[in-house]
Amino acid sequence: MKRKLLAGVFVLAGAVFTGCAGGYSYGYVSYAPPAPQYGVVGVAPGPGFVWTEGYWGWQGGRYAWVPGRWARPPRARAAWVAPEWRHEGRGWRFHQGHWR
Repeated sequence: MKRKLLAGVFVLAGAVFTGCAGGYSYGYVSYAPPAPQYGVVGVAPGPGFVWTEGYWGWQGGRYAWVPGRWARPPRARAAWVAPEWRHEGRGWRFHQGHWR
């Protein structure tokens, strides 16, 4: 019984940590992403919000557009580093956006 419970915990933990891997979970894509899409940004929902541009993600074996959004920086003077696709050797690899 304990062995089955422990195995279940490891499977669940593996699924959770795989989900946290973000942009690195699918490795390389053999072809470049399409050109970015642009639209109206609108007004910030409040003071201190920063617009994070949309980007092409990888979902279901193809590129899928992830729209931009307003976000509040986690700390004062934090700067948003946009996500990007980089050509690396055998294909294109996604690098997640993050606060610096």
